[in-house]
Amino acid sequence: MPEPTFHVSDDPAGAVAALLVAAVRRRESIVLAGGSTPAAAYQRASFTEPNWGRASVWFGDERCVPPDDERSNYGLARRTLFDRLARLPEVHRIRGELPPAEAADAYEAELGQTALDLVLLGLGPDCHVASLFPGTPQLAVLDRRVTSGPPGLDPRVDRITLTLPALTAAGSIVVLVTGASKAAAVERAFRAEPGEDAPASLLRAGPAPVALYLDPAAAG
Repeated sequence: MPEPTFHVSDDPAGAVAALLVAAVRRRESIVLAGGSTPAAAYQRASFTEPNWGRASVWFGDERCVPPDDERSNYGLARRTLFDRLARLPEVHRIRGELPPAEAADAYEAELGQTALDLVLLGLGPDCHVASLFPGTPQLAVLDRRVTSGPPGLDPRVDRITLTLPALTAAGSIVVLVTGASKAAAVERAFRAEPGEDAPASLLRAGPAPVALYLDPAAAG
């Protein structure tokens, strides 16, 4: 398994935007992350390349809320990326408005055997990625690509998430992390011994190369 690579700069969102644009131009399948950190990368990527019609977009996880809810990961991507594009990609939305298990089954069927080329992830202060939280049942699901379960942090709504096998089978994994509040999580997930108490550390056990894009504060 390859060791994670670290890319530290004052503008990690710009670097990740460039990776997204390159993936779009290669007509790849891209998995988007939720949370506020990727928003700047999405905005920059939409400005650089407004035609995403050659790519397909999936989501690493979703909160169990309707798409117009402010907590929706799809809603974040729509506001910061899709609404800014001249041509949309093929968008595969997780239907957070459905009951959690039903939404997970539907996304599992839709994903099928699709090869995911680039997976973008954030990193939580508890070392969660997607909606794989320490101590939650999602982390133990190894026989599916999509599952559902409870949250580990706010907002306290159920989640649908790609599983560890789905993430680690990707062509590449990019983790975007900013801010001093995440420095300890970076150290724990990508420098210390892997373990289930730090779900992000388990990405290192798979074949997908993992690249971290950090600002100096997150790099510690």
